[in-house]
Amino acid sequence: MLNHFLTAVPSFFAYFGVAIVLIAIFLLVYVNVTPYEEVALIRAGNSAAAVSLSGALFGFVMPVANAIAHSESLADLAAWGGVAGIVQILAYLAARFAFPQMNSDIPAGKVAPAIFLAVLSLSVGLVSAACMSY
Repeated sequence: MLNHFLTAVPSFFAYFGVAIVLIAIFLLVYVNVTPYEEVALIRAGNSAAAVSLSGALFGFVMPVANAIAHSESLADLAAWGGVAGIVQILAYLAARFAFPQMNSDIPAGKVAPAIFLAVLSLSVGLVSAACMSY
């Protein structure tokens, strides 16, 4: 039992490290795709920005977690993480197209569009995670 644990620890840290890098890259790309400054808005107490960014983050992390559980290698995880990120960016762009006022509503603190965007991100992330069950 202990031997199995000790041999699995390096894999844990490798997959965890790749996942953290994927999350950091996703957040960096996502906040640069949106026309508003989520981090500054969140620091200023804007709940709408917190809700929308949290939904996008969780929508990204769900398929990454599933990819970790099913991937055959770190490269496999990284590739599926890239796919998950692209899907989340496309979901945001679709919402932005459908609701162009969202780009001013979220910085203004309007929570309804943020909730919609968060649920869209979560929904797309859940479907994306299910599609990665190979």
